[in-house]
Amino acid sequence: MSISLIEIDGSYGEGGGQIVRTSVALSAVTGKAVRIKRIRQARPKPGLAPQHAQAILALARLCDGRASGAEPGSTEIVFEPGPIRGGSYRVEIGTAGSVTLLMQCLLPAMLKASGSISLEVHGGTDVSWSPTVDYFRYIFLPALARFGVKASLELRRRGYYPRGQGSVLLDLEPGALVPARLESQLPQPGTKEAVQGLSHSSNLPMHVARRQSEAAVALLKHAGYEAHVDLETLRLPSTGSGITLWSGCKGGCALGARGLPAEEVGKRAADELIQEMDSGASVDIHLADQLVPYIALAGGSFTVREVSMHAKTNIWTARHFLETEINVEEAEGIFRIEAFWDDNTSVDRP
Repeated sequence: MSISLIEIDGSYGEGGGQIVRTSVALSAVTGKAVRIKRIRQARPKPGLAPQHAQAILALARLCDGRASGAEPGSTEIVFEPGPIRGGSYRVEIGTAGSVTLLMQCLLPAMLKASGSISLEVHGGTDVSWSPTVDYFRYIFLPALARFGVKASLELRRRGYYPRGQGSVLLDLEPGALVPARLESQLPQPGTKEAVQGLSHSSNLPMHVARRQSEAAVALLKHAGYEAHVDLETLRLPSTGSGITLWSGCKGGCALGARGLPAEEVGKRAADELIQEMDSGASVDIHLADQLVPYIALAGGSFTVREVSMHAKTNIWTARHFLETEINVEEAEGIFRIEAFWDDNTSVDRP
């Protein structure tokens, strides 16, 4: 018996793993099966990376679904979702695969689970090309709370590249999403928003985390922003360092690397956040693409200084699954992204 499939070109737009994660996440939420072809076609190593395959398989287990072709190197998959069950789940990504990207893939489906749900994930918590665990818990989850999401994250152990071995626990209460308008709240005249942060290191001299913090605070102060950054020095199976800064729905992150001075790590995170805060937008460019599935599912709006290729790709992907009108408008150098739901639509929103 044949099934009707939504067809997604995995090479569209940014053509990376995000289009796969968003497609299978919205497939699970809407109950619509999907075929994704030409996955990561233009990348040096085309097809699914191990962490992409793990995310798909974990989602299939969560929603009692089937995932054909979900293995490393595969350039085509078929995902057929089923009912989403509550309970406790554990996922071993392996080495330093990003725990935050996997959780972002599963979280929309978790909202429609049959009961309370907890997800324990082992892998990399602070690795390149993905949100840091601190970005996830201090920026992303508070933003989702505006959509009615009731979730909490416990960081049990950090994990850096290449060894990983980090551990987190995500607890969530399923429930319906509500529209959210994340508009910029301008500070009072003569004042600027306060910045919080966390600078951390493992198996490195204690001064590394401090130097990251001091460099970030000094640069922020020069830009007119007061900041308080906590320090965390650890002894873990993996070695590394990093810093995450945040204010409201905007953040800046940087990770340490061999040969990179700790001061430069702090400055990179501060530079990133200063650019976002000076823009006057309500969310940063990374949070913007992460929120697209939620405004597509529930409605809402936000402003951002730049619409990234990731955001454009997520908008394109969401339109395949949902009868949502998503508008992007520019005014005075700021982009407003807004989603409208047709109340007569037959789609069952979470």
